[in-house]
Amino acid sequence: MSQATVDRFEEGLAVLIVDGREVTRPRAGLAPGVREGDVIDLATGQVDAKATEALREEVRQARKRAARQSPPPGDFEL
Repeated sequence: MSQATVDRFEEGLAVLIVDGREVTRPRAGLAPGVREGDVIDLATGQVDAKATEALREEVRQARKRAARQSPPPGDFEL
């Protein structure tokens, strides 16, 4: 099953990340209620709830690791 992550919406398009590349698809081709960050099945446009939750947990853990690290020395602003 080929999957993509919904990166963002731009007007009537969904910008998806597929194998590290950005591709677009009409937003109307996705299931109602699809949100940014959802993992979808490309064949059906439906959300893969299990894969979406796994991705969200991975992001939560990465944020925790980043928060524990001290900032680089010197003047540094984001």
